[in-house]
Amino acid sequence: MSARVRKFIGGIGIVSFLALYAWAVVMIGERLPAHWAAQLGFYAVAGLAWGVPILPLITWMNRGRQ
Repeated sequence: MSARVRKFIGGIGIVSFLALYAWAVVMIGERLPAHWAAQLGFYAVAGLAWGVPILPLITWMNRGRQ
């Protein structure tokens, strides 16, 4: 598979994942207690955690690159 095709597929995968991730975070966030500290902690962790599952996809997209 060429690098161009891998990047195209990976780009679609990243956008799809982020859309689903944002939807899930909002759905979970609506069920949090109304306390500001709980919301701050949840959204701080959720705002950083999206990168971890995307790392293998980015690695796959850049495979074979010199």
